[in-house]
Amino acid sequence: MFIHGVGLDHNMWKPQINFFKNYSILTYDLLGHGNTPFDKDKISMNDYVEQLSFIINYLNIDKFHLVGFSIGSLIALNFAADFQNKLSTLTLIATTYQRNKKQRQEVIDRVNLAKSNNSISKLALKRWFTDEYLEKNPKIYDEFLKILTKNSKDQKNFIKAYELFAYYKDDVEKIKNINTKTLVMTGSKDPGSTPEMSKNLSNDLRHSTYVEVNNGKHLCSIECADDVNKNINKFIENV
Repeated sequence: MFIHGVGLDHNMWKPQINFFKNYSILTYDLLGHGNTPFDKDKISMNDYVEQLSFIINYLNIDKFHLVGFSIGSLIALNFAADFQNKLSTLTLIATTYQRNKKQRQEVIDRVNLAKSNNSISKLALKRWFTDEYLEKNPKIYDEFLKILTKNSKDQKNFIKAYELFAYYKDDVEKIKNINTKTLVMTGSKDPGSTPEMSKNLSNDLRHSTYVEVNNGKHLCSIECADDVNKNINKFIENV
């Protein structure tokens, strides 16, 4: 099961779907993203956890490997805290953790830019991919620019989710009580979900392995897909 990040949809997991062909794969669009509607004025972390829980119960899935990216990792952590009996493993990619004031303010500033109808799409792509990768993969650049260019309703839902992400505060005690075997992974060049954050998160989890993806930025799951996939596969096969 794969959970995508803010402003994206289930299509970000194409490299993983192609790689893990021997597994049953489930991806979905978060509330207010892709083809999943959302009409409330505000969204909460509990809304996202309940969405995942509903999907699992509806499909009668007993136990599964959960992989989250960015806000998807925060959702995965909260789900793991409440439903540890459902998880075989937990993988967290590009996760924010214990942000300082400056790091949090940088995200809040981007939310405010989006609220004022200023496009942050090109800025996001610079944070998500290295310049070299974007130069060599113009189709990826165009594809993600298209995903990030939203109509007014989708933009409102994007801002709701982005605000939740910006102001989210980690429940450290809840995290320390997670017993699920966990892989924490981030790109060595990720400016927002830094290696330091991931190392600290891994240290606070009881059964955690930390992996740093060399030269990866925020969307290392795409730019460095081979490394990311091999690390996930090695992790879940050794459990």
